[in-house]
Amino acid sequence: MSRRHLVGIVVPLLLPFIPVTAHAETVVDASKYVNPFVGTADGGPDFGHGGGAGMTFPGAVTPFGMMQWSPDTVRTAGGGYKYEDNRLYGFSMTHISGPGCTGAQDFPVLPISGVIGRSPAVDGPGYVQTFDHANEQASPGYYRVTTDSGVRTELTTSTRAGVARFIFPTGKPGTVLLDVTGSVNGVDDAEVSIDGNTVSGWAHTGGFCGAASRYRVYFHATFDRPITAAGSWKDGVVQPGITVVSGGAPSRRTNAGEIASNGSGKGIYLQFDSDRPVQMRTGLSYVSGEGAQRNLEAELGMKDFDAVRVDAREAWRQRLDQIEVSGGDPDRLRTFYSALYHVFLQPYVFDDVDGNYTGFDGKTYQVRRGHHHYATFSGWDIYRSQTQLLAWLVPDVAADIAQSMYENAHVLGDVWDRWSHQNTITGVMNGDPYHSIIASTYAFGADDFDAEAALDSMVAGAERVGEKSGYTERPGNDQYQRLGWVPGQVSDTLEYCLADFGIAQLADRLGNHEQHEKFLRRSHGWQHLYNPDTGWLQPRSAEGAFGFPFDPAATDGYVEGNGAQYHWMVFQDVRGLFDKMAGTNRMATNTGATRDDTVIRRLNEFFAQLNAGPHAPYAYLGNEPSLQTPWLYAWAGQPWRTQEVIDRARFELFGPTADGLSGNDDLGTMSSWYVWASLGLFPVIPGRAELFVHGPAFAHAEIRRSSGEQFTISAPDAGDAAPYVQALQVDGSATTKAWLPEPFARDGGRLDFVMGPDPEKSFGASPSDTPPSFGVPGP
Repeated sequence: MSRRHLVGIVVPLLLPFIPVTAHAETVVDASKYVNPFVGTADGGPDFGHGGGAGMTFPGAVTPFGMMQWSPDTVRTAGGGYKYEDNRLYGFSMTHISGPGCTGAQDFPVLPISGVIGRSPAVDGPGYVQTFDHANEQASPGYYRVTTDSGVRTELTTSTRAGVARFIFPTGKPGTVLLDVTGSVNGVDDAEVSIDGNTVSGWAHTGGFCGAASRYRVYFHATFDRPITAAGSWKDGVVQPGITVVSGGAPSRRTNAGEIASNGSGKGIYLQFDSDRPVQMRTGLSYVSGEGAQRNLEAELGMKDFDAVRVDAREAWRQRLDQIEVSGGDPDRLRTFYSALYHVFLQPYVFDDVDGNYTGFDGKTYQVRRGHHHYATFSGWDIYRSQTQLLAWLVPDVAADIAQSMYENAHVLGDVWDRWSHQNTITGVMNGDPYHSIIASTYAFGADDFDAEAALDSMVAGAERVGEKSGYTERPGNDQYQRLGWVPGQVSDTLEYCLADFGIAQLADRLGNHEQHEKFLRRSHGWQHLYNPDTGWLQPRSAEGAFGFPFDPAATDGYVEGNGAQYHWMVFQDVRGLFDKMAGTNRMATNTGATRDDTVIRRLNEFFAQLNAGPHAPYAYLGNEPSLQTPWLYAWAGQPWRTQEVIDRARFELFGPTADGLSGNDDLGTMSSWYVWASLGLFPVIPGRAELFVHGPAFAHAEIRRSSGEQFTISAPDAGDAAPYVQALQVDGSATTKAWLPEPFARDGGRLDFVMGPDPEKSFGASPSDTPPSFGVPGP
């Protein structure tokens, strides 16, 4: 059975009102095409980088919502939910979408039928709820499941709050368990208390991806039904009538990748009559318990579950309808809008309704009026595709994200993280990616942030050697600055080069020519790693020696990839890389263009496989370092080959069902790639806003930025039978270039594609069609 049909039951189950005809459709209310389960099942091989699933979560959330109330399975996953498992241990209020490591999953709530027995800390299996996917449903802003015990749970949310509705089987009481120490990586300390029909508490937790980072999160909940009995449990002891409990507990994750009882844990239980539904209304805050209460009262007021659900659905409709596509079959529409949905999950709003938020130094700050502070940035991933898509579609949000990143760095003395969770540095992954994020955001016109101050801070961080505030922003930076490369590390060198290119680009846009030239020069340190004897970028020692022999499939000196995959990661100066590779093998073609035979042969070999993993010398499009590589053909005068690769990748690596992602979504990175790829555009050069073109997946697309600019993409013949660009008009004028200059992405415009079944090899083949490269500045 093909990957596309492994869990095909999900879509018709979740979306029964979507026609299942194969003809092209026109979208009205894009939210109806979203399948939140996409990415929750294994969609590809596990190459050791977090598994072969998207690691997404299916629960209730609004666009960029702080409250992300979702089910968690016994089998652990980055998003908390493993589709292949049918055992639930709770519905926690915080999640991360698509990471390869576990984190968050704070305050799991579990409704059960009957009264509490042994302590959940010692008898976890006795409380686990099994279920069947046939009794499960999800759509934007809503989740529902009926477990085998007959308990029905429904979840919906606003930005910072949510409502759970529990319906218990009649005949015995219904009980709600709230495990205040149930965060997936354990808690250092926590407290929860019951006061009448109100439950509130906090947890001090963290540990994303094994980091030492910690944060504090609060909740405040009310119940709309009388509580008939209540109490708590503390480790192995159930304490009826004791309504306050505190303490910590280690993680319950096992080496087998499951959640299991270990005898430690604290929580409370609440018992209700089962004759009517019970609504639990909850607010979150990362500032205080009072903040959580204010968030609850301000966002939900007196609204009942159904009213909150309608508001959540409308929020998603407005956001998703920023892109209206037509001319695709239902499966393609589901894949597209499920990807767009995942793009808008994270980062998420981190400030309370009064504007307060907790900074990286633990102090409370006030966000600018009319703006938000955002949190949780998968920097190593999102700088390659999601940053640009957010800056393009929602420049107001993207600018606030950039300001948030700057504020976080500034309070620590200009220390920039690589992967931040909540208000903490984790230091996960490598490189210095936030500089590319800031530069790309500004390039796309999302400039409503303190860019001058951010630039100064970026320069300070990039030039620092060693540790500050307990964190080393750039390991090996002393050697990188002195030699031009990090000894033994191709990945670190290339990441620092791209980060420096981002600093150079922002400096240039702000008129700081000194910093522009300085960091542009530094961005060419990659040249020191080119070995002319082998034609590869290779690890190099501090003394300047290359290892011999060189195996491009080897992984030493690379992060989540190998030499063949990282060789191409010189997106700021592709022409420079190609010139080194081509040597004397450049030759004229019958179109009058110049072609790099060596480069084209190597690229063709590279794309013989699209998702080969880190131990084979081919593309690895299920992971980030390869994401931009299909568009490199544009610099070699053969963009028609890009069109082939993208057409294959859209079909082979993405789908509309739970197994529809072949690698971790990494907070929307892979989903962003698919959205760009389906529109026929891609931002290849981090720090810049040129958009590279290929064949769109839809006959028509209308895109509206939140700032008002509009884009139209028309490709009447687009489809599986016509994957090749024959001709292109930009705002009514013909072009043969396979890329668009920066103003198009900022100002809006119209693209008219003529598509066909065979390659049009003259398109993009002329030397005048070559995309920009940013070589070393002159003396």
